[in-house]
Amino acid sequence: MVTESPRTMPPVDALLDQAGSLRADADLMDGYARRLLATAAALTGCAAAPEWSAPALERQAAACGTAAEQLRSAAQALLAHARA
Repeated sequence: MVTESPRTMPPVDALLDQAGSLRADADLMDGYARRLLATAAALTGCAAAPEWSAPALERQAAACGTAAEQLRSAAQALLAHARA
C-alpha cells in the first residue's frame, strides 16, 4: 500500500529568500541581455564579424529578457504564496 505524506509548506523566510534570489537572477539576466546587445551593436558593420553574429546575439539577448521576466514572475508567485 502506498501512502502519501502530507505536504508541508517551507518556512516563510525560506520563501522570501528564494524570491530575493530569483529577483537577483532576473537582474543578472537583464545585465547579460544589455551586454549581448552592446556586443551585437559593436559587431554591426565590422567586416571581420560573420554576418550571422549580430542577429544571433540579439536573439540570445531576447531570450535573456524573457528569462528575466519569467524569474520575476516566479518571485512574485513565491511572495504571494508566502503571504497566504
